[in-house]
Amino acid sequence: MSTVATVAEASHLLEPLISDLGLILMTAGIAVLIFKKLKQPLVLGYLIAGFLAGSHFDFFPSVKDIKSVEVWADIGVLFLLFSLGLEFSFKKLMKVGGTASINAFTQIITMIILGYMAGYLMGWKKMDCIFLGVILSISSTTIILKTFDELGVKAQKFAGIVIGSLIVQDLIAIVMMVLLSTVAVSQQFSGGELVQSVLKLVFFLTAWFVGGIFFIPTLLKKTKDLLTDEMMLIISIALCLMMVILAAGAGFSPALGAFIMGSIIAETKQAEHIEHLVKPVKDLFAAVFFVSVGMLINPATLYDHAIPVVILTLVTIFGQSISSIVGALLSGQPLKQSIQIGMSLAQIGEFSFIIATLGMSLHVTSDFLYPIVVAVSAVTTFTTPFMVKMADPFSDYLEKKLPRKWIKRISRYSNNAQAIRSVSTWQVVLKAYLIQIIIHSIIIISIILLSAKFVLPFVNESKFGNASAALITLIIISPFLWALSLRRVAVKEVEILFKERKSRGPVLMMIFIRMGLAVFYIGFLLNIFFSPIIAFFALIIAIFTYFLFPKKLHAQYHKIENHFLKNLNDRDIKKIDRRYANITPWDGHMTTFEIAKESNLAGKTLRELRLREEMGINIAYIKRGEITIQIPNKMERLFPGDEISVIGTDAQVKLFTQYLEQNEIEVPKKDESEIVLQQIELKNEDFIGVSVGRSKLRERTHGLLVGVERNGNRILNPESNIILEKNDILWIVGEKKLMDDLFKE
Repeated sequence: MSTVATVAEASHLLEPLISDLGLILMTAGIAVLIFKKLKQPLVLGYLIAGFLAGSHFDFFPSVKDIKSVEVWADIGVLFLLFSLGLEFSFKKLMKVGGTASINAFTQIITMIILGYMAGYLMGWKKMDCIFLGVILSISSTTIILKTFDELGVKAQKFAGIVIGSLIVQDLIAIVMMVLLSTVAVSQQFSGGELVQSVLKLVFFLTAWFVGGIFFIPTLLKKTKDLLTDEMMLIISIALCLMMVILAAGAGFSPALGAFIMGSIIAETKQAEHIEHLVKPVKDLFAAVFFVSVGMLINPATLYDHAIPVVILTLVTIFGQSISSIVGALLSGQPLKQSIQIGMSLAQIGEFSFIIATLGMSLHVTSDFLYPIVVAVSAVTTFTTPFMVKMADPFSDYLEKKLPRKWIKRISRYSNNAQAIRSVSTWQVVLKAYLIQIIIHSIIIISIILLSAKFVLPFVNESKFGNASAALITLIIISPFLWALSLRRVAVKEVEILFKERKSRGPVLMMIFIRMGLAVFYIGFLLNIFFSPIIAFFALIIAIFTYFLFPKKLHAQYHKIENHFLKNLNDRDIKKIDRRYANITPWDGHMTTFEIAKESNLAGKTLRELRLREEMGINIAYIKRGEITIQIPNKMERLFPGDEISVIGTDAQVKLFTQYLEQNEIEVPKKDESEIVLQQIELKNEDFIGVSVGRSKLRERTHGLLVGVERNGNRILNPESNIILEKNDILWIVGEKKLMDDLFKE
């Protein structure tokens, strides 16, 4: 009887969970059909459908248990952030450059202040104002990418900078979630606690990322022959949930764990394949999440706070746009491109929901905040496509109406900002030393703490257990201790500084600090496993042994480092992802097209087509099956199915697209070529004072010189008789390796 009762009770608990999931999916399916027909964003459809199917309306089937909706929403958040992590990649963050970072920080700081002030002026309590500021500061990656796809503007340069800004924003959002949790618990801004939270986050992020890159790509490579699509999907989700458990155990949001695991897998060779496999799961739970968000809205609360919804919608649209435009201008972007960037980022989305949900779960925000945020997001989701479309005419209008002096100053500032690339010797040395100290300190401390937590309890009772555990731990961390204290970094720059008498003292001080840290970590380890007196004598022996075998430690460390770097760079070697590759400081960028079978261009030579002469674009390569023709000559013909990569400005690419459409062209595809558009500052004496023709740049780089920048002036498609001068900025498309070898200092 007890078994039957248990089964009946389980069935009773399961029924509302399953039935509510069925209602959510049915609602999502109807929303997909209707909003696809109306050509509106699906996210908006999910929100409205969930709102109408919520428990507050009687004319539609409603959820039985609001708790089950929250459960499905929480699961949806995990998979949504896991998929965002798969598109994120820490290496992409390093490549987006100063433009995206300056733009993101300017926008976030401005919107936090505006959001807080808006809440304060409406008489909201302090925690509501703080959360509101953060909520309004994060644009929606999902909505923007979907809009760019639908409008066909992803090939334009401004879109690359927008995507770069979204990458930075997503990372900052994760940090702010941790800070908000700390503030919510303490109910005040404590500087010490906030710093402690940030340091804790940096520690765990670095430890997880380094450990994940070291082990996970290796695991996937070793088992690739065994992994079917089904097993790959299961393992990917298992890794995601494992990191969720680790993040929760460390005191962070489970969503952070899902995001981190996604970003780790994004660095593997299998990233695109895993992203493809996870996409149906992501789409399923994204629908569940957004419909669940709509179901949690109370229409009565929304009606009572209609005025705040209108106010915050206007604050979001104008605040996001203006702050992003200012940020883009500060980073050195031209006026038109800055306006395109700013007007694309004028909305809030998935992270705003997650942060609002965080406030609800911590019971620190008012009930009305959540439905207001969702309403603002719904309106700005609807306005986003119109904002992107309006950017071009609005920028043209501003250029006509603004004083000519302003336009000239903006243009001059943009040119000067893009020309600033010099980095001082001290900056290079300090950056290298800080990276060396931070990364290796985190690795060493992580290994020591793991050993103390999991190894020490098992050996405590054994006679020589502590000594054995300490010795094993010391052997494991010894290569990292060597790298921390003795490995030479920024060798050339350190030698330059050492020749200057005034710089010798600080350089020696940094070297001694590294050695002192290594000694400290050895003492820290021994003090955990032994009494202070025994630890002191063991420290002396350990230091002596440590300096006795530097060559073996050097070899062991380089073996570990090479394994890590190979895992980190495998994906780049395999494939260049063009989604974020258009982020360049000049208007020229690469875009790839495929010649249709019925194209009128088929069979014609490049000389006959006169593409460079007529439209100013250059052909980087032609890919024909397994053959790639790099920098084709004028007698090369185009054939049906050829994949061609062209270089030009946004306007030139647009003109070329129209030209190809008139001759029947298929949809642009991703560029998988090893050919790159590279900017090189001319310092090689072999080329200075030599004409473009005599320099043989085409032959020596398998490339093509498409532009020269000189004293702020730009020469597009330079003639062969132009003389190259020192410090000219050359824009060359060709093989990256050949260019690096030719122009290396």
